[in-house]
Amino acid sequence: MKLEDIKTICVVGAGNMGHQIALCCALAGYNVTCTDISQDMLDKAEAFAKSYLPERVSKGKLTQEQADSALTKLKFTVSLEEAAGNADFVIEAAVEKMDIKRKLFADLDRIAPPQTILVTNSSYIVSSEIADVTKRPDKVCNMHFFNPALVMKLVEVVQGPHTSAETAQITMDLSAKLGKTAVLLKKEIYGFLVNRILSALSQEALFLADMGIATPQEIDLAVTNALGHPMGPFRLMDLTGIDLAYYSSLERYQRTRDPKDKPSPLVVEKFVKGEWGKKTKKGYYTYE
Repeated sequence: MKLEDIKTICVVGAGNMGHQIALCCALAGYNVTCTDISQDMLDKAEAFAKSYLPERVSKGKLTQEQADSALTKLKFTVSLEEAAGNADFVIEAAVEKMDIKRKLFADLDRIAPPQTILVTNSSYIVSSEIADVTKRPDKVCNMHFFNPALVMKLVEVVQGPHTSAETAQITMDLSAKLGKTAVLLKKEIYGFLVNRILSALSQEALFLADMGIATPQEIDLAVTNALGHPMGPFRLMDLTGIDLAYYSSLERYQRTRDPKDKPSPLVVEKFVKGEWGKKTKKGYYTYE
């Protein structure tokens, strides 16, 4: 397969990342079908596209023709069979739970054409932990977008030991076609590049907050004003989702059984309360 062979893309998951990835692909000229088990999530994703595109036109970032074209190329469905049945490339952006991802990839392997590449947007679960449920492990890899996917330029492509050089290269080429800057990791490592660096900062920030040394807001002020980061670790966690932080830590702990990998008490508290950040209007900060 070559980049030119990719005409139709399936995005699995219409959540915070999935619906933006789908729109990125449609804006790049691909026929895209976004699928989710929740009709409500799909309705919200479609409503976002219909409001986002006119805003970009009004700001002069897109022409009316570009916006109209993207909207006609974008479809939403609860049917995985309909979304992946004729896809040339599938991007999975579902919840960070191993059992869900393994079932999804088994289903996708059954539904999608044999030449179709299957990638996961997961930022922590490496594709070698998923690829074995398929009959095409050479066509499976990580393609990690950053939040918000419509804005952030970087994509991390991770070539596992099972991933062919061709699959990795096509994924890199597709990233460029989507207007992204891609980096290739030739070995799998937990957290990849950016999140390993960010995780070290976040863990220390959570430790300081858990110990009552400073509030999350004060820690954010210190990081933004002294280190020059555009936002502090707690506001960033609100943006990406405290639920994601909880699930990622839990998955890590279940694999390592190392107590330091357990979710932070503060993260657990927020998770239990349903205060997951911007998506729920409240996290470490309150959002109108």
